[in-house]
Amino acid sequence: MTTSTALTPTQAAARFGEFTLVDVRTPGEYATGHLPGAHNVPLDRLDEAAGVLKATADRAPLLIVCASGARSAKGCAQLAGLGIEAATLEGGTSAWAAGGHPIERPAGARATWPMDRQVRLAAGTLVLAGFLAGLAWPPAHWLSGAVGAGLVFSGVTNTCGMAAVLAKMPHNRPSKNTVSFQETLQRLAN
Repeated sequence: MTTSTALTPTQAAARFGEFTLVDVRTPGEYATGHLPGAHNVPLDRLDEAAGVLKATADRAPLLIVCASGARSAKGCAQLAGLGIEAATLEGGTSAWAAGGHPIERPAGARATWPMDRQVRLAAGTLVLAGFLAGLAWPPAHWLSGAVGAGLVFSGVTNTCGMAAVLAKMPHNRPSKNTVSFQETLQRLAN
């Protein structure tokens, strides 16, 4: 089994030209801004792309990127389990941009919130709705309890069902002029 390495934005910038960049955020998040030259392979599709990513990693090291570094670390662990060596960018695109490094933003791209922020908003809204509805109808408090239990499960298992559902929402889908997943794989293969 291979291991993954975490690089700071400064370390990654110093070796920027060496890497093939893979952004594991949703297409909607990716479209709001990404590291220059990054290819979008969403986290939930890494297994599908494993063959191409293995061949790509054999040619040049992979740098896996997300918004904050959490999903890219998970992606590196997933790839390591498949025998594919990759590095993760500590702090993700947020730390990269905060360090003054360039971000590529396609013209006309929508501003989609990072997935962790979307999850916090959705979970908070459901908890508040359960609490308020429970004032009028006490069994509605169970909604808040169910969301709390889901968050505990998410923390323990390091998975997030709510993020998986939110990723399928229209605002997280790619625009019509976005490079398709299949085309991304073809670009990585070349």
